[in-house]
Amino acid sequence: GSSRIPKVQELLQDLFVGKQLNKSINPDEAVAYGAAVQAANMVGMGNEKVQHIVLLDVTPLSLGVETRIGEMSIVIPRNTAIPTKMQGDYTTLYDYQSSVLFPVYEGERARVADNNWLGEFELSPIPKAPKGVAKIKVWFEIDANGILNVSAVEKTTGVSCKITITNYKGSLSTKDINRMVQDAEKYKVEDDRHKKKVMAKEALENYAYKMRNIVNDKVIGEKLDATGKEKIEAAIKQVIHWLDGIQHAEADEFEDKLIGLELICNPIIAKIKKDDN
Repeated sequence: GSSRIPKVQELLQDLFVGKQLNKSINPDEAVAYGAAVQAANMVGMGNEKVQHIVLLDVTPLSLGVETRIGEMSIVIPRNTAIPTKMQGDYTTLYDYQSSVLFPVYEGERARVADNNWLGEFELSPIPKAPKGVAKIKVWFEIDANGILNVSAVEKTTGVSCKITITNYKGSLSTKDINRMVQDAEKYKVEDDRHKKKVMAKEALENYAYKMRNIVNDKVIGEKLDATGKEKIEAAIKQVIHWLDGIQHAEADEFEDKLIGLELICNPIIAKIKKDDN
């Protein structure tokens, strides 16, 4: 339909250095023809030529879930051909969670507040365990009709949950989609900086809680000498206290804290492994 707009025609001519446009194709006929070929292809009708035509529909925006407060984790990237099925691996954010909420979004920004909410579902009950222990797999599947199914399963128990979103491709206008894509380009530097900070913080948290779990493990914990155990516990406590108290910090601050914690913990843990060998 846009091919009828005089301004669009003018812009196209300018782009191709004044060449005359071919206006012999009727836009309505082109749309109807494409729809007919797509229908014939999907149901297996038509001649051999029709069956060998590859027609691709794609996701207009990236699809993902909110994995921590305010953060977007992409499962299906923008412009992925559909039908498609992709997965992501996740875990708990807090100690002894009995459920996990999965809000579903579409968009290109690092923060979910800048993206479009599609729905949410809760995975429950899951075994209560320290932060980061639970293993949860999330599946995003889009069928040929554009219906989005999002499901999650906790690996140890098999507990699962699912949501079906039938109108995700129609929830935004073309104008809104284009604006969101343009905003992603416009704020790319800011978003990349934010992502780097989030990843650095997540790496520090994961390492701190991993070390805590090792120290509390009945088998490994007993192998630690009292001095080494106290040293690790004090370092972890200090880092977690710092993480709980900060409001704003940059990526390099998280990275420095991680290096400091590794310098304390790694030699002590390595000594246990060496003694075992």
